Amino acid sequence: MKRVRATLGMGVLWAAIGFGVGGVIELLDNLLPGGLAMASRVDMWPQTLAIPGFIGGVLFAIVLMIAARRQRLDELSMPTFAGLGAVAGLALGGIAMAIGAPVMFLGIMTLAGTAAATGLLLVARGPGAYLRKRFGGGDRTRLEP
Repeated sequence: MKRVRATLGMGVLWAAIGFGVGGVIELLDNLLPGGLAMASRVDMWPQTLAIPGFIGGVLFAIVLMIAARRQRLDELSMPTFAGLGAVAGLALGGIAMAIGAPVMFLGIMTLAGTAAATGLLLVARGPGAYLRKRFGGGDRTRLEP
C-alpha cells in the first residue's frame, strides 16, 4: 500500500508541474493573443499538460522502483535521476505514439521527463545541498582550528 501511495503521489507532483506550465502558457496566450505560435491551437492548457504529467509521474515512480529499489533518494546521482526521468518520458511518448501522437511527441516527452525528474530532485534535496556537493563546501557546523 505504501508503494501505491508513493506512486500516486509522484503522479500528482508531476501533474501539478504540468498544470503550472499549462497555466503559464494559457496566461501568456490570453495576454498576448497570437504571441505564442502554437498556443492558440489548444484552448485549455492546464489540464492538457496535467493529464500526461500524471501518467508520466506514475511511470517515473515505477521506473524508479524498478531501477533503484535498493537505494535511497539521497544516494542517487543527478545524472542517474535525470536518466530515469528520460526513460519515463520515452515510455510516455511511446504510449502516446501508439494511440496516434506524432513522432515529435517522443522527443518532447523525453525532455519533459528529464526536466521534471531533475527539478524534483533539486527541490527534494534543496538547492543548497546540491551546490555544496557539486562545488564543495566544508562543514560549517564545526569550528576550524
